[in-house]
Amino acid sequence: MDLLINHITNLVTVRALGSRFKRGKEMTDIGLIRDGAVGIDNERIVFVGTSSDVDESRAKYVINGKGKTVTPGFVDSHTHLVFAGTREHEFSLRNAGASYAEIHRSGGGINNTVRATRSASKEELLRLSLHRLDTCLSFGTTTVEIKSGYGLTFEHEVKMLEVIQELRERHVLDVVSTCLGAHTIPFDYKDRRQDYIAMLLDQLIPYVAEHRLAEFVDVFCEEGAFSIDEGRSILQRAVDKGLGVKVHADQLTSLGGSRLAAEFGAVSADHLDHLSDEDIVAMKRSGTVAVVLPGVSLFLGLPMADARRLIEQGLPVAVATDANPGSCMSENIQLMMTVAGTMMHLTVEEIFTAVTLNAAAALRRSEILGSIEVGKQADLLIFDVPSYEMIPYHMGVNHLSCVIKRGRKVLDTMQEKFND
Repeated sequence: MDLLINHITNLVTVRALGSRFKRGKEMTDIGLIRDGAVGIDNERIVFVGTSSDVDESRAKYVINGKGKTVTPGFVDSHTHLVFAGTREHEFSLRNAGASYAEIHRSGGGINNTVRATRSASKEELLRLSLHRLDTCLSFGTTTVEIKSGYGLTFEHEVKMLEVIQELRERHVLDVVSTCLGAHTIPFDYKDRRQDYIAMLLDQLIPYVAEHRLAEFVDVFCEEGAFSIDEGRSILQRAVDKGLGVKVHADQLTSLGGSRLAAEFGAVSADHLDHLSDEDIVAMKRSGTVAVVLPGVSLFLGLPMADARRLIEQGLPVAVATDANPGSCMSENIQLMMTVAGTMMHLTVEEIFTAVTLNAAAALRRSEILGSIEVGKQADLLIFDVPSYEMIPYHMGVNHLSCVIKRGRKVLDTMQEKFND
């Protein structure tokens, strides 16, 4: 084998045992192995077990994992990382008492980001986004979903999606692309709502499908954005064109976005701050992953989604950053893990499941990512702490010392001999 990590004090495998995701009490099973070992060959995991069950002489390179914790690479299943311009002034306004809605109505909010992103060249967006992906990597994200949604014309949405495609080619992270042309009705279509929706249905979604610019289509169903009926027509067009679907659902009001997601068998419904019991039942039946975004509530000072209730009622729950310039300016998945514990009341074990296997399921990747099991892609994190509980507990401190992506070192601060 190419590489063996041996004598790992805490090996967190999050073993799936063939399941697409974990739900309910299953989320507490992280497959912990003490004095564990992981063998890697040709980008894949070929051995998982205890150190006593593996022969070190079989490995070309060996890392001593004593005193360390090894986990699957983190999967951030909901981000808006491609954008130009920042909105720190709005942060100051909110702290002074202005609401997010008031800022938006005054012409700020997403409108500022749309203007800046439209004005930016593809080269500038690529430069900014590559830097943000480096930041994601530094906190242990090895797979990331990125949405469009700050162009909001055919031309500029395509520009954003082409940047995301180039990020896939240029960066070591696995990047999953989502078309979010249905983010909001842009200011220049304020009095032409139906024209904008027609553009999405007749031009953008067919073009995205034909040119394979995205794997998913997302729609923001909310008052002030898209109605349930509008969302249904957008998702139907996406499905007709062979694309997967996601929904920004029930963030500010209980509008029914989560049930719309369930109706289409969406891979995920995200936000979920205002859910009824009927919404939860529908999502459970459809196998839709519930993606909660604790950083948004933290950043905006809003109540958290009731993730504890979602888990106890049997939904597979994932945690993501929602990294974006307006409501969560952070690529730090480890921070979201801490907030998911302190404010959403997830156990530490549930947190690890939520940022690995279940997050991979929210991107249709859990067959190859999200757990440390034989045959899966070798995306591993090595933390310089002996206990996995230390990672979300030691808030604001990054103990990550090595990232292995597809079996190769892509970030390393350890004083270990390692193949380049």
